[in-house]
Order: sequence, then C-alpha cells, then structure tokens
Amino acid sequence: MAHLSLFDIFKISIGPSSSHTMGPMVAAARFLDELRTLPFSVAGLSAVLRGSLAFTGRGHATDRAVILGLGGITPETHTPEAAEAILRRARKERILAPEGLGELRFDPIRDIHFDHESPTPDHPNTLLLRAHDAEGDIIRERTYLSVGGGFVVTPGEEEDASDGPAVPCPFETAAELLATCRREGLSIAEVQRRNELAAHRPEALKAGIERLFAAMMDSIDRGLAAEGILPGGLMVKRRAGEIFRKLEAERGRNLVPPHAANDWLAAYAMAVNEENAAGGRIVTAPTNGAAGVIPAVLRYWLDHVPGATCGAVDTFLLTAAAIGSLIKRGASISGAECGCQAEVGSAAAMAASGLAAVMGATPAQVENAAEIALEHHLGMTCDPVKGLVQIPCIERNAMGAVKAVAAASLALRGTGDHLVPLDVCIHTMRATGADMSEKYKETALGGLAAHLPVTLPEC
Repeated sequence: MAHLSLFDIFKISIGPSSSHTMGPMVAAARFLDELRTLPFSVAGLSAVLRGSLAFTGRGHATDRAVILGLGGITPETHTPEAAEAILRRARKERILAPEGLGELRFDPIRDIHFDHESPTPDHPNTLLLRAHDAEGDIIRERTYLSVGGGFVVTPGEEEDASDGPAVPCPFETAAELLATCRREGLSIAEVQRRNELAAHRPEALKAGIERLFAAMMDSIDRGLAAEGILPGGLMVKRRAGEIFRKLEAERGRNLVPPHAANDWLAAYAMAVNEENAAGGRIVTAPTNGAAGVIPAVLRYWLDHVPGATCGAVDTFLLTAAAIGSLIKRGASISGAECGCQAEVGSAAAMAASGLAAVMGATPAQVENAAEIALEHHLGMTCDPVKGLVQIPCIERNAMGAVKAVAAASLALRGTGDHLVPLDVCIHTMRATGADMSEKYKETALGGLAAHLPVTLPEC
C-alpha cells in the first residue's frame, strides 16, 4: 500500500456514514467519469446494494447518497440546496442530469435494488453501478467496494491512496515507525510531516490542516447549538447542547467533581456525532461513525488543559494520522469489516496518540498510548439499531474519547516500555474481526440492533 497522507485519513465529509454515504458518492463520481469517456450514448442508470450496504443502507442514507452521486454531487461539492434539487427532480421526473451526460432515466424506487441475498466475497460493502441504453439493456457495469473512511476500490484493485511521490520516511508497521524516529531523532509527527512534504508544499500542508481543524471545531459548535429530534424514526433527542449548557453553568464552582472532565469530552464528541446522524458536515476521523472522538479530545486539550495552544494542532493531527495509517494498513477502519473496534477503537487510538504527543510524550509513549486505547476496544461489535448511526454510536464516541484521554495519561505516566506492541494489537483486531459473526458487523442483525426490548417504528 502506498503512503497514506493525513489528507487520506482525514477528509471533509457529510453524514451519516463514510462507508455507506461518502463511499457510494465517491464511487458514483468515478462511474460518471468513466461514462463520459464512452463512445456511445447512455440513457439510464441503476444501482445494486449488497452486504452491509443493503442491510443498513436505508438507515445510513446509502440510497440518498447514490442518487446524489449519480446526479453529480460529491462530498466536496455537496450543499443542502443542490442536493434537494437533485432529489426532487429524481422523485418527480425520474431524471438525473450529471454534467456532460445529459438527462438520464432514473427511478429512485425501481432503480436502486437492496440485494440481501448475493454473497460479498470481496468486501461487505459492495455496490454495483450500471449504465443502460435506450432499450434498458446494460451497456456498462462496475463493482465498487466501500472499504471505510470514504476509501473506494474495485475488486482486485490495491487500496492505494494515490500515485504520489516516494516518501523519505516510509513505514508500514509501528516497529518501523519507531525505528525511524530513533534513527533520525524525530518525533512521530515530524516523520509524518516529512512524508507529507514530499507531496505538498509547506504552505499547502499548513492550509490543509487548518481547514480540517476548522471543520472539526465547527462540527462541535454546530452540534452544541442544535436542538431537536434526529431524523430516522428512533426519536433520538439531541443531548450534547443541554449537557454543555449545564457544564458551562457549573464552571467556577468549588463543588464541581473532577470526573466532570468526562462530561466535557462526552458533550464535544456527541455534538459531532449528532451532527453526523443529521447528515451534517463533519471530518472522517478516520470514519464518519467515529468522527467525534478526535475532535472531542482535541477540543478538550485546547479548552481544558493548561498550556495548550493552537500552534500544536498540527502535531496532534499528524501524529494521529500516522497511527491511523498503521491501523488501516494492518487491519481495517471499516465497521462492516471488523466491527466498531475498527471505527471507534481506531479513533480512540489515534486521539490518544495525538494527545500524548502534544503533552510531550516520547515516540515510545505515543505508541503505548495508541496501543492502550485500541486494546480496550478489541471485540467491540457494530450493532446500529435500525441501521441508524445513532444508538449506540453517538454515546460510543463519547466513551471512546474518555478512553483516549485515559490511555494517553497512563502512557505519560510510564516510560513507553510495555508488553503488547501496537503492531500485535492491530493484528489482533484484524483476527478478531475475521472471527466475528457477520451479524455483529454493521448489518443491524445482532447486538442491540436485535435485542432492544421495544417496538420501534419503521424508518
């Protein structure tokens, strides 16, 4: 696998899912680009969703994402106004009109098929996109795999981030990363920075990090300001803002318990994931479903830890990106592939490493922080009730943020020496995911999704 940039791990996205919403939109853009090169005319489009995309696609808005993607919208160009215009025309006129391809037949009801029966040997998130001629015959078909975090590949395609230049400090394992740090006298953030500068000018790297940081903080602020019920039918109430306002009112009182720090982390994390559940703009960190952990820990450090400054945000995010790339290479960041250990577990490990780094940890302590956080998410299932990224996902981000801070603190109390290396923990997560029943991997067929003892409305 090629070097994974910070901008591969962290991407501005829209909710509720990087694999089920962002990925299908990215796949649709690739398909449209191919159709524009064909020497013959396309008259219609259709899609087939398989595996987890079929089982939880409606709850994750996959059908909506496919319509928007085939209509020419990408995560970067998405606006509520443009999206609503495309959806309205598709529903009323059964037409999509992506740029350069004219008006194409597309019936949202007939032309999106949720296939719950076909096997998905290449990846649980499988999407087929088809182009039809005037008679309705298939003239081009492509299969795409949405492998988590907005990454999309075709079967057999290597999961390369891009065809970028060679990097000066390549690493594929934590052992290699730590060896490079020792040999070059660099921190983990500095190793990642050197690699980033092989592809990005310093001013572009700085601007990109600032843009991601601003988007993360904006998602917290919007989530804290919003009220009401989240869409989807579960009638889940937004709670982050109410928790935040209570905490603000208690500030300065001598009777505030020390564990209120956990409540601040929870409010920040839940704010992001409530925004994600509502289809808002967030940053994959490394996925939508786990998008609240890293912003929450970053905000907690900036607002509550003495000595924190925005000048070290790049150190936090570069360190987190390096750890995220190790997990993606060695295991997965996809809940459909390895359960929630791959999403919130990965995010907690990344957040713990970033926090440890900005608090002065050595590379060995940073690696230890990541390992502690990931180890204590091993085996966590992905069981979204009714296929919505709400229960248990929103609170799970809060708990991931709390674990991340605890892991960083424990690592900073030690020397960096520990029995279980991060590489072994990552390998264990991969093996655990392979052993895990499919019903516990984002199909909404097991766990809370199957046993919540209430009758819920159909979404």
